[in-house]
Amino acid sequence: MPPFKDEQIIIIAPGSETTTAQLGLPESFTPAHLRVRSRMFLAEKDGEWEPYKVRRRTDKTERNPVLQEEVEEINDMKKTFGEPEDDEIIYEEDPVSEEGAVWPISEGRITNWPCFFALMTHVYNTLNPPFHTPILLIAQPAWTPREHEKLTQFFFEKFKTPAFGLMDSAIATAWAYGVHTATVVDVGRDKVDVTAVSEFIPHGTGRVVALPNCGGEAMTERLLKILRSKGFTREMCEQLKRSAICEILPVGVRLPGTSDSPVQQVITNPAAAASTGATGSGPGRRESAAALGMVPRGPGPDTEIGEEQNGDDENEGVLDVASIVAGGKMNEYLARKEREKQEKAAAKKKGAETAPVQARPVRLPNSKRERNTFMYEDHALLDQLKSMNLGSKGMAEAQAALDEGPQKKHDAPEQMDVGEPRSAVEANGTSDFLFSSHTGPIRREIEVGTERFQAASGGILERIADAIHRTISSVEEVNKRSELWDSLIICGNGSKIRGFKDGLMSTLQTKYLISPSSATIFTSELPSNMSTPAGTGANTPQPQLGPHGSSSQVNPLLLAATTGQNPHLLHPNNALPSIHSHNAHSSHGQTPTSIKLARPPEYFPEWKDVGYDEAAFLGAQVAAKVIFVVDQGMSKGYMTRPDYNDQGPTGIHDYSM
Repeated sequence: MPPFKDEQIIIIAPGSETTTAQLGLPESFTPAHLRVRSRMFLAEKDGEWEPYKVRRRTDKTERNPVLQEEVEEINDMKKTFGEPEDDEIIYEEDPVSEEGAVWPISEGRITNWPCFFALMTHVYNTLNPPFHTPILLIAQPAWTPREHEKLTQFFFEKFKTPAFGLMDSAIATAWAYGVHTATVVDVGRDKVDVTAVSEFIPHGTGRVVALPNCGGEAMTERLLKILRSKGFTREMCEQLKRSAICEILPVGVRLPGTSDSPVQQVITNPAAAASTGATGSGPGRRESAAALGMVPRGPGPDTEIGEEQNGDDENEGVLDVASIVAGGKMNEYLARKEREKQEKAAAKKKGAETAPVQARPVRLPNSKRERNTFMYEDHALLDQLKSMNLGSKGMAEAQAALDEGPQKKHDAPEQMDVGEPRSAVEANGTSDFLFSSHTGPIRREIEVGTERFQAASGGILERIADAIHRTISSVEEVNKRSELWDSLIICGNGSKIRGFKDGLMSTLQTKYLISPSSATIFTSELPSNMSTPAGTGANTPQPQLGPHGSSSQVNPLLLAATTGQNPHLLHPNNALPSIHSHNAHSSHGQTPTSIKLARPPEYFPEWKDVGYDEAAFLGAQVAAKVIFVVDQGMSKGYMTRPDYNDQGPTGIHDYSM
């Protein structure tokens, strides 16, 4: 088989919400060139799929003249052959609408195979590769071996590819970071995968696959639950989560505007915290001024918190502008907004005149501000204006009046999927017809309080931290666990929310990290004839024999604590009393003494600009360069066409990475 070249290789990374792909390996690896939504639409013919929503347009309003001439020519031909005319029927693609969309991947699992195959076909046709093109597919941890065989059969028989390879997403992430041992935490749309990788081999035992209610969708639902009473919709919460003002604060950092009492401690007694505000049992654990037990925590009348709020406070919530416009009160709404704008400008001007020059306020960071605003793109309002048949001029005027965002020369239309032949549409003179009623989103400025800091509340970070602890604790090689704790990789588009990684690290350190000097907590278990260990490791207990010259049993926690600072104690000539073999380790096996993030690579400038949240794609690029170009199959990183003909789809298990 002739060797493959860089420009011939295809990489595809399917995801629950977005599928990324690329044809060819650039000299310096870059993020994926093609990004498509992981959904398809049923076509009119059974068994066929469309990448976009296809609508039937039956009105003649604002019809493009070029299209009108084409329709007339087609109808003239139909008259010649005696076929019925269809002057009133025109089809158009809506690249924005998701009405009736079918999503073939859910929680990392392929739930609709025909739709998934149609999605892969759409991606392949969009890339338009040459004939001699190998394919590397990034596999999700939830895919079973039987599904690997099914995918292998599809790609070989559908696209006639000369070579095909499957690469585990966790292994690809490790390749991207250049580490052979790491704990990969992949936060997706509606799931989290936690994988312990040792020497580029994923540990199947204890691997957390598709942990539910912990991904980006869970954080959106959490914001919706908190802000629903203030008029927020799911789309508003989704855009709020993606904005710069939504942030996850580390453990112990108080919300802006709350009491200036000391930083909150870790709650060890939830019942006491709910009723009295105490962080745990025992004296001195109450933080509030009512710590003497005379006033209950609440909520309720005559309590520290007071009665529960019903949401009818000074903040009226978010107005449903689409309903106002539909009710025919758009002019009243615009007049009120204009009055508010003028009053705000007048107040700002008056304040600038009266305030001294040296009293210029300091701009607080987002984490210190009790309230902040973000720009919301109101697609429901835009759809409502479209349905009112205002015409091009009326549509533009209404949008200009309702748009609250910063003015630009030309607002770009909604971003389309890369690779879609939009330029061809514009060249044919049909762009006015397809996009005349869409001149960009209508932006509204929405103010949010401290609810924007609570996207990961409700135990999301705690569940992920518990999954990480279970995964690392399940690794049979105890001496590898400390290295796994020191090489955490948090990736996935669900982790893009501001402060997510710092918040997760703070949660891990609060729940599981112990100080090396904490070995002193086990002094109560030491025999009376042993000296007490100091925090520096001095006076470490020495091995003692029992009254009959035989070794006594030692608490494994005590052994871990004392030997973590003094590994020389495990030397054969100076061994501690014998214990069971599964307790013989040289450091803390279950509880780490340090937790660190793996250092991302610094030699990919294009990736440094966008971040390494999609590190699996970068790792696949590195692996494709090695297995397809450098060693050309010597490492059996991919399956060739002759191998497939000889072994069939089941042979992929001998070639997957």
